[in-house]
Order: sequence, then structure tokens, then C-alpha cells
Amino acid sequence: MALPQYAPMQPTLVREPFHRPGWIYEEKVDGWRIIAYKNGARVRLLSNNRVDHARRFREIAAAIALLRVPTLVLDGEVAIFDQQLRSRFDLLQHSDTDVVATPPVFIAFDALYRHGEDLTARPLSERRLILEGLVTGGDLVLTVRRLPPNGLEAWAAVLERGYEGMVGKDDASPYRGGVTRSWLKVKVPGWTDPEDRWRRVLTTR
Repeated sequence: MALPQYAPMQPTLVREPFHRPGWIYEEKVDGWRIIAYKNGARVRLLSNNRVDHARRFREIAAAIALLRVPTLVLDGEVAIFDQQLRSRFDLLQHSDTDVVATPPVFIAFDALYRHGEDLTARPLSERRLILEGLVTGGDLVLTVRRLPPNGLEAWAAVLERGYEGMVGKDDASPYRGGVTRSWLKVKVPGWTDPEDRWRRVLTTR
């Protein structure tokens, strides 16, 4: 059975932190955007340019293959966390054993397809509940960390914990590929876009 293919839903960058009723707030992971496709025992980890990185991240692919659903598509990021449990893109290039707290892990923030059912028309609130039911008990596949429900308090937590930024999402929004204003991201000054950094890494090899 062929799985449907999805383009990633991309948040719009905004300058200032914000709060909107009916929205949720998540940690902005400093990693590499990946959509994971599970079809039986076969797993593909596709980047934004549709390259499969399942061989690069074999352990993650194996962990996703063990999830107890025959067909599945998850949106997320591959990241490594330091001893302060902050995701850091630079550790994906040069993993310093004195600094890292985790191997590469898959941080899932959306469920797009499950067991023959396309989930993208459902509101984010439903997709998140489905995601949390699918991703349980593992060390290499985790759900993204939620921030406080007030956007300004969420931003204060971002600054306190040293995260890259936050993503606010309309809890009623469906999943649609491309740039959207139903998801908005705010970055701490000084952080650069991880996809740009990956392009520079790959073009120098």
C-alpha cells in the first residue's frame, strides 16, 4: 500500500512574542525537519528536499518501525539535546560526548496519517491526542515539549530554559503543506535557521 506524500506545514516567522486565545505553544526545536513514513517495517525519513535519511539515522528509523501501527506518517525534527536538555543543531554535526545528553532523536509534533486514515483535515487538537497515543514509552521517538498555555508566559519559559524559540499554533487548524499563518514562530535573537545550516553542511561535503 503506497502512503500519501506530504509537504511540510511551515510556520510564519514573526518578530515579537504573542498570545492568542485558542492557540498552543511548543518549544521550537533546533534540529533538522523530517517527515517520517512508516509502511510496515519500512521507514523513510524525508527531509524538505525529499531525500531519505533513514540510513543516516538508522536507530531512529528502527524505533519508528517498532511503533504499533502498520502505516503511519509523522512530522517532526531530528535533534540532539545537551546536558541542559536544550536541542542544539551544532551537535548533529559534531557530537561532543562531554556535552550531549541524548543520541539523535525524533521529536514528533504532528500526526498526518495513521492506519489507512489521512488525519490532515482534523484539527490540531485531535491530531495531538492521536500523536500522544502513538508515541509512548520510547527513548528515540518523543513528542515535542509543550510550553505554558499563555503565549507570553511561554516566551518567558523559552528565555529561561535557553531554547531556540517557540512555535504558536492554532489548536483548531488543519494540516496544510506550505507556509501558513496558522502556525507562527518566534526565535531568540542570534539563532539561525537550521535548514540553511544543513544546506551549508551538505554542500561542503
